[in-house]
Amino acid sequence: MHPTFHLGPLDFPAYFTLLTIGYLLAVILAWRQTFRIPGVDPNKLLDLSIVVLIAGLLGARLLHVVADGYFWDYVNLCVDPMKVKGKMLRGVVPCTADDQCIKAKIGELCNLAAGTCHQGRDCLRAIKVWYGGLAFYGGFLGAMPVGIWYILRHRDRMVLWRVADLAGFGIALGLIFGRIGCWFSGCCFGFTTEGPLAVIFPKHSPAWDRHVDLDLINRAAPAALPVIPTQLIHVVSNFLIFVFCFIMFKRWRKFDGIVFWTFMILYAVSRFLIEYYRDDYRGVWLGGSLSTSQIIAIPAVLASIIMLVILKRRAANGDG
Repeated sequence: MHPTFHLGPLDFPAYFTLLTIGYLLAVILAWRQTFRIPGVDPNKLLDLSIVVLIAGLLGARLLHVVADGYFWDYVNLCVDPMKVKGKMLRGVVPCTADDQCIKAKIGELCNLAAGTCHQGRDCLRAIKVWYGGLAFYGGFLGAMPVGIWYILRHRDRMVLWRVADLAGFGIALGLIFGRIGCWFSGCCFGFTTEGPLAVIFPKHSPAWDRHVDLDLINRAAPAALPVIPTQLIHVVSNFLIFVFCFIMFKRWRKFDGIVFWTFMILYAVSRFLIEYYRDDYRGVWLGGSLSTSQIIAIPAVLASIIMLVILKRRAANGDG
């Protein structure tokens, strides 16, 4: 687990860095395809990528804050940071001064009564996306209406569902890197297991914190229990979806929109299934019986099937 990349004096959050790389590669790959298909202006596609990036980040962050169970943490970071769960110094040593927390890079304030380090007051933490905490479906729901609006506003230079097909394989490519970022950060881990594919995350990792909270291990434990590497399962799943959708775009695209909505079905189904093996905090709705992503995935599949039927009929009638 390497949550931070170090380059000389500079530190880069692993998750956000890899997510950025994935997005840039997806945009470049989609942009290169615009020279081979009519109806998509290359320069407008680049402009669109900036617009949907901003909308997507806002949507992804909003869903994370509201639905992933961290809402009051963000409130308390502004009101009273001591109410947010803290961490002891390495070796399960209680802190006795703020300087110890700062030196250990696990906070700015020491709760002398509990001996735990806490982040300093930060009323803007909820919008600081570089600290992680982005929900894909939130980003999708934020970016899609804004993207449609932008494309329709420039309909003389972009065909709506033809552009969407570029996103069909592009999003999957970006998600591969995003999940690699999850792996380096240690988030999005699975349930404990003794299977052959089990991985062990180190002390103070998100998995270790989770297992301490569940009383599966004590704070003296040197590492978390073995868990299912759901991050890597996501990587493989997204890679297969990317390959399939890219081949579909190049060889099997029978009508505009088919690649995009096929991606939506494949991603929603794979995400729904993989969610059953994840053990990080999965949301606050329906009493935890289904995660936020699973709840959204169900209407996403239904909407995608409906759109495929509509667009296929429209193309058959010569309206596409």
